[in-house]
Amino acid sequence: MTRSYEAAKQFLLETAVGRTLLVPHRLRTALPYCTPQLGLALRWALSSRELTNFTYNLTSRNREYLAHFVSVVTGTEYSTALGYLDEIDNDADMKQHIQNRIAESTMRHCYDPAFAIGRRMGWYAFARILKPRVIVETGVDKGHGSVVLCAALIRNEREGFPGQYYGTDINPRAGYLLIAPYRRVGKVLYGDSLQSLSKINEIDVFINDSDHSADYERREYEAILPRLRPGGIILGDNSHVTSILAKFSEEHGRQFLFFQEQPENHWYPGAGIGISFEGAYASRSTNAT
Repeated sequence: MTRSYEAAKQFLLETAVGRTLLVPHRLRTALPYCTPQLGLALRWALSSRELTNFTYNLTSRNREYLAHFVSVVTGTEYSTALGYLDEIDNDADMKQHIQNRIAESTMRHCYDPAFAIGRRMGWYAFARILKPRVIVETGVDKGHGSVVLCAALIRNEREGFPGQYYGTDINPRAGYLLIAPYRRVGKVLYGDSLQSLSKINEIDVFINDSDHSADYERREYEAILPRLRPGGIILGDNSHVTSILAKFSEEHGRQFLFFQEQPENHWYPGAGIGISFEGAYASRSTNAT
């Protein structure tokens, strides 16, 4: 390298003027990471009907990470966890059920007809491994999560582990997708979730997906903690937004982990699953204890 090159490099790196002159270089470095997302956003805007609660598949690598996440928390083999992810992803009857209900809905112009499970397959795997007697989800919306969890309970029942799903939502139209055959093991309680939670005495799996304000999220966790059976788990949907579940776990001597979604071919950066649990779960069933 010549002395003039070194002098120019020193000028760019060590002076205020050089810092300004390097702006185009920094932009050129950053744009390859941003531009693909703009293209995906444009394609989504033209092709999707969704306005909120976006649906998408996970990347193959992210799916593997989710299986490891479930495996670590439950103490099961990675292959077992991955098998349950495959099981719900290949559930053609459930996907057809959702597609049919959306086609019949007056809101069908705001729903994409095909259902992609995303992180909810993690919910399903936990329900299949832990064999819970009671699952509670606050914040039902259309009922995608309700159907996925009830599909797990129906399979658990066939294996000798019956269970019940309760969803809570303040919107009387929530849970549109939860009809037969899934309604046989699930129902939606309408009204304020804190009031609904006071009516449920024992909970094995709790999922917070309602009001994501820090105060309300914490109030839900405090409300269900005395009702959580030994070995019960708490899942926080989007729990990275407030970090309340992590703080709550630390305060109550529980372990906390977080899984970050990586959507496939979607502009949305993904949500995630926060989980609060009692140390290594040691691969046992809550329903069998």
